[in-house]
Amino acid sequence: MSHRNLLMCYIYMNCRKEINVDSIEDKIRRIQAGEAYLFSDVIRLYQQRIYLYCFRLLSSEEEAKDAVQDVLIKAYQNIGQFKPQANFSSWLYKIAYHHCLNQLRRQKFQLQLRKLLRQEVAVNSAEQIVADRLFSEPVAAALEKLNVEDRNLLFLRIYEDKSFAEIGEILGVSTVTVRKRYERTRSKLKKVIERREKQLWARVN
Repeated sequence: MSHRNLLMCYIYMNCRKEINVDSIEDKIRRIQAGEAYLFSDVIRLYQQRIYLYCFRLLSSEEEAKDAVQDVLIKAYQNIGQFKPQANFSSWLYKIAYHHCLNQLRRQKFQLQLRKLLRQEVAVNSAEQIVADRLFSEPVAAALEKLNVEDRNLLFLRIYEDKSFAEIGEILGVSTVTVRKRYERTRSKLKKVIERREKQLWARVN
């Protein structure tokens, strides 16, 4: 069993003592005060959400499974740094965003290295097929044209239903900046989709 899995088991086994109905803010305050077992409620509440978010960014089931464990472990280890005046969900998504961003950067470096060594192999993995089916063909193709920051913004707003203020907190920018970037990204996506649809119709006809 990997170090990651052992640590997740330790967290979960030490978090199963009770289930309560306190708000997430109350739970975090109690966890910070020493009641670590309450972190099980955090895992139950956010594990699936963070997995789906990581999957949309990484487009890989296995990498998303690893990522959600890493994110929850980081949150558990750094829970003392969370400030009560902040939004916990935004704090957790911020950890997930930066973790996935670093993962994508590593992938990009590895891809460039394989190209340099002329060892790149084109493979349609099962995960890529699943990712493709999440969206219609024009939308999927359009999303691939966006950089990871723009895709992340759309995922947070559309799929995670985050407010502009929450997204700003996750990304570390102002609400006004988020609104401007969102409108710009949405306009860019719309143009790419329209071009793609024209290409598909031309192919059919």
